[in-house]
Formats: sequence, structure tokens, C-alpha cells
Amino acid sequence: MSGGLWRWPVALAMLVGLGAGLAGCASGPSPDRVATADAEPRAEPPSRRGNPSSYTVHGKRYHVMANNAGFRERGVASWYGNKFHGRPTSSGEPYDMYKMTAAHKTLRLPAYVRVTNLDNGKSVIVRVNDRGPFVDDRIIDLSYAAAHKIDMTGRGTVPVEIEVVGPGQQADRSDSRGNWQAARLPKAGWDEDVLVQVGAFRDRDNAEAIGARLRRAGLSPISHSDGRLTRVRVGPFASAAALDAALERLRELGFHDARMVVKK
Repeated sequence: MSGGLWRWPVALAMLVGLGAGLAGCASGPSPDRVATADAEPRAEPPSRRGNPSSYTVHGKRYHVMANNAGFRERGVASWYGNKFHGRPTSSGEPYDMYKMTAAHKTLRLPAYVRVTNLDNGKSVIVRVNDRGPFVDDRIIDLSYAAAHKIDMTGRGTVPVEIEVVGPGQQADRSDSRGNWQAARLPKAGWDEDVLVQVGAFRDRDNAEAIGARLRRAGLSPISHSDGRLTRVRVGPFASAAALDAALERLRELGFHDARMVVKK
């Protein structure tokens, strides 16, 4: 992880908390201290310090949501651990890597979300009390405990779906140890489901022109039309590193709005 966050002014560092710490796969956590029970959603007042109307990190402005209800998102999850253990989060609470918590860039804090690992169907409910991660298309940074529960600590990043949940919306347990399954979601994986969308075009000729430009740059675009829009995508990708490299290359080519998508 980069330590650049802590070189910023104190006010900004407190705002963004830990999430800008990228994918914090720290060494040496103690498995016997890891929480096994999911966070239990409950009604809480909004964080006084964690919900500015907007904030800027690395030159990009993020707008905090006014209401989290019904929010759902697919993308890449990372996790953070020892390096930030005990440091203040954006909400002002100390980060505890052994609790079921997470960081998100725009959800109103605190929030409760169900995070499902699309590689294996395992899910966990976490309490979001921090901001981040600020790396490419990562959508959520999990605590070590949460990452451990959905079997992603070894890989560092996995494709996930996140969904806001409220009191009484917890999933049913699939076994006595609390390893929950998301049977309603299909299994997904890096090798076939993770793509980068370069653009969506009403004019098919424009889509074909972009595809030709990508091929000249050594990329292999895929076009898909639903009769209304033609989407130009690149991929699939076998790892987060391959995804990041493709995003960087596309931005070098001027495709600054390219974004990761997970096939549904």
C-alpha cells in the first residue's frame, strides 16, 4: 500500500480515512481474533464528520449520496489490514481489522451492505464507516475479518456485488459456522466475467470506428448490441492486475470514461 495518504493535510486525511490505502493486504493478522458474525444492520444517525456533500481525492470529486436505499453495485473489492489498524476512519471511529467493516467512496455513513464474492458465492454483511478505496475501479475496501470470511485474503481482490441492507434484512445462514451463500447470484470469475466498457453508442458506425482504433492499439474489443445501443468492451481479464493494466492503457489512448463491468 502507498503511504501517500498520510502526507496530505490532516483535514483531508481524516476525511478520506483509510480507504485511499489501496488494497491493504497486510501481513501477520491473527486468525483467532477474527470476528465470524456479520455486522447486524440497525438504524443509526448519519455520521457528523463522515458525510460532506462532496470531497476531492487525487483530483477527482466524489459526491456523497443523500440516501442509500436500494443501492446495488458490481465491481472489484479489495481489503486493508495491519497498516491501518487503530487509525481513525472517515467517521472518526478507530479502524479495527478484526471487525466486519468496510470503506466506500459515496455511500452515506454509516451504512450496512451485503458483499457477495462472485467467484464463490460467499457473502458477508459489513458496516461501512470509512471512505475509499481510491484505486481504479475498486468499489469497496473490506476489513481483514470481512475479507477472510468470503475467502479473498489470499488473492487480494475479487469481483463482488454489494447491496445496501437495512434492519431485518440479513440473509439466512447456510451452516452453523456462519458461512453464508448467495444462491440468487450466479457464480462469476475473472476469466470470463470481468470486462472494461469503453463506450456505448447509438450509432453503430461510431462503435465500429472505436473498435478499429482499439485493434490498431493492440487491444481486442468485443461489441454487443441490444438493438438500441452498441457497447464496445475489452476483456475478459484473468486478474485485477490485468484489469488495471488495460484501464491504464485505455486512458493513455484518451478513453478516460472506460470502466469495469461484470457480466450479469
